[in-house]
Amino acid sequence: MKAKHPLLLSLSSAFIMWLAWPPIPFTTPLLLIGLVPLLIVVSSIQADSRLKKGKRIFLFSGLTFLIWNTASIYWVYNAISAINDPFTSALVSIIPYGLGALLMTFAFWMYHRLSRITSKPIAYTGLVAFYISMEYLHQTWDLSFPWMTLGNGLSGMHQLAQWYEYTGVYGGSAWILISNILAFEAYQRWKQSGSALKPAIVWLAWIIIPVAFSLITYFQYTEKVVPVNVVAVQPNINPYEKFGSMPSMDQLSILTKLSDSAGQSNTEYFIWPETAIPQAIVEDRIRSSAEFITAQSFLNKYKNGTIITGIESVKLYNDKETVSAKMNPNGGFLDNYNAAMQIENSANVQFYHKSKLVPGVEKMPYPNVLSVLGPIFEGFGGTMGGWGWQEKPAVFYAYSGIGVVPVICYESLWGSWIADAVKNNAQFIAVITNDAWWGNTSGKDQHLLYAKLRAIETRRYIVRSANTGISAFINQKGDIIQQSKWWTRTALKATINMNDELTFYVHNGDIIAVISYVIAALLALFVSFQKIKYLFKKGTSLR
Repeated sequence: MKAKHPLLLSLSSAFIMWLAWPPIPFTTPLLLIGLVPLLIVVSSIQADSRLKKGKRIFLFSGLTFLIWNTASIYWVYNAISAINDPFTSALVSIIPYGLGALLMTFAFWMYHRLSRITSKPIAYTGLVAFYISMEYLHQTWDLSFPWMTLGNGLSGMHQLAQWYEYTGVYGGSAWILISNILAFEAYQRWKQSGSALKPAIVWLAWIIIPVAFSLITYFQYTEKVVPVNVVAVQPNINPYEKFGSMPSMDQLSILTKLSDSAGQSNTEYFIWPETAIPQAIVEDRIRSSAEFITAQSFLNKYKNGTIITGIESVKLYNDKETVSAKMNPNGGFLDNYNAAMQIENSANVQFYHKSKLVPGVEKMPYPNVLSVLGPIFEGFGGTMGGWGWQEKPAVFYAYSGIGVVPVICYESLWGSWIADAVKNNAQFIAVITNDAWWGNTSGKDQHLLYAKLRAIETRRYIVRSANTGISAFINQKGDIIQQSKWWTRTALKATINMNDELTFYVHNGDIIAVISYVIAALLALFVSFQKIKYLFKKGTSLR
């Protein structure tokens, strides 16, 4: 089979995948066939007699993935454009636009290499394993940006993804990839023989069975009634003003007034957004700060009330205790944190330091190795690569015994990381974010929709407080039961149900990704061994 227009087919795959990607509604099923044109191109190149097949497959695959990625996350440029230095902007933009596409392309190239020396079933197994391994790598290394993980695409129709409570997003990635392979095989059979009944039935069964299971689960799922009254506040403060022209106490006044407008006598939680308290405050001195005193005084009228808020915090050290610690002009060392803080009607204060930092913008990738490049990563509001972090997620425990997972912005993409926190007796998840850096683009919508998958994976309510984005309540099935409008100052209230049962996914995490990693490593070693064996034979024959 020869593709007459490989460029057009590669572009078609990119277009279909973009069209199927959130937040475009009702197009999600196109993900199940979106890569078929690209598979036709790969098969055509493998079948022709010209040389440099690997390079051509890399080129056409790279074109597909680069266009699809860039078109889907074009909005990242809005945040990057705030960097004044063009060179730094170019470096940072490589991470979201280029690296993800490169890893996807590498998976297809490895599939091509494997298919030359093994059977078709093993080659297809390799394709799935290589692709998911690259996605997992893009979630776990210091250059992480797992926004375009294939399984995230089902957030557009979460009713089809209820089985994520067992598999997480990598189950979705595997389902989508295998669907494309089966659809491609049916197409090949039809082109060769004019009939493709058997492979078409297999493909349809692969789609229908998980969809039926998911819909049955969705409509039969019933939440236990364990109520807690929660208020999510959206102060709608321009992010470019909140760190400069607007005093932190003025911002705190807006937060408390909005909270009061929705608060009730039985309200137990007020969730404020990321960096709601923008004033950098030393954690050990927090109880004497005007911001803390004002926030705690607000709680006087809510006897069972608790505030979870974003804050810029500082920790001081005598010695350099962390990799991220910087010299303190007043002596010693310090760490700046993008943090969450829990305030109660008591002296108890809890902090969580954002763990998953945006590479380049919030954290220097591989700081032990690349610290020499520190001067390059300056200019993003003075925070380029400058935040400290903690290694593990946390749970805030209230005096009432309720446990809440604090999740700051970008961290809501890490399903297994959130699941690790849920294991420690968390009954719901609080996502605090500031999405206005991207403007009124699809970025804020994608970020909201992805949170639905975390609700399904853990069967926990999501309470989402955005400074300027979309605040929302998401139930345990992934339904958005209430949400705010963009660029609107408001407060939402709802009675949510807590849950203390642990899903299979919470217990086991991303086992599909781990298994894929093992399979991919073994197959990559096999490919390398065969290459070395070929070169050895070739060298021997020339003697």
